[in-house]
Amino acid sequence: MNFDRLKNLNRKQKAYLGAAGVFVAVLLWAFISAGVITHNFNRSQLQTDKNRQEAQIHGIILTETKDEKKYWEIYGETGNYDSKNGVAMLDNVIGNFYDDNNEVSMSFESSKGTYNEKSKKIILYQDTFIVLKDLTTLRADRLVWSGRDLPVTASGNVRITKNQDFIASADKIEISPDYGKFKITGKTVSKAFK
Repeated sequence: MNFDRLKNLNRKQKAYLGAAGVFVAVLLWAFISAGVITHNFNRSQLQTDKNRQEAQIHGIILTETKDEKKYWEIYGETGNYDSKNGVAMLDNVIGNFYDDNNEVSMSFESSKGTYNEKSKKIILYQDTFIVLKDLTTLRADRLVWSGRDLPVTASGNVRITKNQDFIASADKIEISPDYGKFKITGKTVSKAFK
């Protein structure tokens, strides 16, 4: 830089040059500070989310089959899936559970449902209506299916009707894995008609 030219600048020009130098120094300091403060933030965020996938879906069908036998199927009017936690959340759900002969043994409908692919658990929430193969109907706040060989549990305002011969209300009901029997627990009221 030519120092002779600097000597010939008037006071106003020197003030502008000094202010510009201070401004550039402040910007440089802010840029370096921001880089030091956030350098790990972006890297850790990218590392935790690089394998995460989310999808919002209209008309989603989930099903589980093994050796050409269908265990269950669920249809959700709308839903979303998050690969990070492996959970599909569905709205306006209908579906079926199948027996060993691939025949429907239990059908259901619910306002909301979830399927966890890690635990293989299906949970139905809110306004859940269930029909067993012997035409027993159930209404409950919540239904949990934890696997083909485990009982299905329904809880919360459970109402049971069987062939207009039996009506009951209960806190909880446990349905056998073959969907042929059920056990009522908690505070219950039962009425049998002949």
